Amino acid sequence: MIGVLREFVDLEPKPDDFRTEILSGLSTTPKTSSAKFFYDDIGSHLFEQICNLDEYYPTRTECEILVEYASKIRTILPVGATVIEFGSGGTRKIKLLSDALPTIKSYVPIDISRGYLLQTATTYARDNPSIEVRAICADFTNVIELDDILDNSPRVGFFPGSTIGNFTYSEALKFLRYAAKTLGPGNFLIIGVDLEKDIEKLISAYDDKLGVTAAFNLNILTRINYELAATFALDLFRHKVLYNNKLSRIEMHLESIREHEVRVDDCYFNFDIGETIHTESSHKYTIDNFIHLANDGGFSVLDVLSDPDKLFSVHILQVS
Repeated sequence: MIGVLREFVDLEPKPDDFRTEILSGLSTTPKTSSAKFFYDDIGSHLFEQICNLDEYYPTRTECEILVEYASKIRTILPVGATVIEFGSGGTRKIKLLSDALPTIKSYVPIDISRGYLLQTATTYARDNPSIEVRAICADFTNVIELDDILDNSPRVGFFPGSTIGNFTYSEALKFLRYAAKTLGPGNFLIIGVDLEKDIEKLISAYDDKLGVTAAFNLNILTRINYELAATFALDLFRHKVLYNNKLSRIEMHLESIREHEVRVDDCYFNFDIGETIHTESSHKYTIDNFIHLANDGGFSVLDVLSDPDKLFSVHILQVS
């Protein structure tokens, strides 16, 4: 037992090789960097600020849905459940779900970041002493065998925040199929899904007037400079956001404003004017498209909750 946690299980997930993945991404055409590398200490702090911006509707709207439909959520989901959060972040949304499901027996946050997981799980356990908290350090995109860790209480998966949108279609399908195996037949999944909408509203959500998202995007270059002894000059890049209509996704890029060369570790990379590093994609769905994906992933759809403006949706699924 660590602190007030009932249990901390370390499945020893393999850490991402930052150097290898960054060098590989910069060697491709077009150049890329994985969005998972945004979240160092500075990046995580900046993202918390983004979530509170007027333009960034997803967090605010999803929280409103969880509050507005709390009674419906209670009606659909079982009493005495174990809530399993895939890729647990802060405690804001699990607190809202706890309010909607006051009969939760236990909470199992799963994340690959040991330090952050331990901190947030301990905080939640301290604030909710009636709920057993068992944190699991693991890669949530894989199947996780829980039968030796949990009892036979009904399981409710929780995947808020529209993180599913950061996956390609094939990656999202793989996640859903693995999550279905982790949860088991007849169990449930609550998942947040961002919806297609006016392009200007989408663009402004990822390119706010205060420049917080731009700082968040550029911070990846600061991290590469610090960790890989690189020579990125941040003033030679600008934050660029576009909507890829063919793939129904927002794309964030870092665009070079002039020709120059950058050293990363012992490798050199040339940038042309207008050349970009593609740093993040955020796919947007129609409700019907996501229902089709969920069905293919091994789930049936019990209900779809949304705000009046149809900006965001929360899907309640059951493993088929």
